[in-house]
Amino acid sequence: MKELVDRIKQDGEVLPGNVLKINSFLNHQVDPQLMMHVGEEFARLFKDEKVDKVLTCEASGIAPGVMAAYQLHVPMIFARKKKPSTLNDAVYWADVFSYTKKVNNKICVEEKFLHPGEHILIIDDFVAHGEAVKGMVNIAKQAGCNIVGVGAVVAKTFQGGSEWVENEGLHFEALAKIDSFENDQVHFEGEE
Repeated sequence: MKELVDRIKQDGEVLPGNVLKINSFLNHQVDPQLMMHVGEEFARLFKDEKVDKVLTCEASGIAPGVMAAYQLHVPMIFARKKKPSTLNDAVYWADVFSYTKKVNNKICVEEKFLHPGEHILIIDDFVAHGEAVKGMVNIAKQAGCNIVGVGAVVAKTFQGGSEWVENEGLHFEALAKIDSFENDQVHFEGEE
């Protein structure tokens, strides 16, 4: 998606540890017009899949997830990183390691929002090592859902998460595919 790639080139910052900071439009401040285009692109890419719900993870997955759900005319659910007191005990849990923050999180979704046989599209802001996606896949499987695909706003293909998703046999689409951060520059797949 050219618009997204251009924004990453313009505003992205490569940090130590293979971290890409895109706080100006997704991970801190959200550009709603860009996210609407992201949602439109996910809807186009997954138009041939039956989707009942979009599943994402808080917090940075919410903007692209809700825009994709809006375009697909389905609800969006987000996995929480901490169980609030208002959530009952009937939840699906999964462990997710954050390479960015170097912490292990438990994510959860209340059972009443996922039902056996539903068709789930997973949307994530980044797929690097794939830990958040693995957690969401785990939760969807616990609920007996069918995972129709995984969409990533950005995939750092050199870190293995994209490969894991594809090895699971899941339809995978990334709107921006990063091949490397050589010389502290973002290098996209297919660029010379």
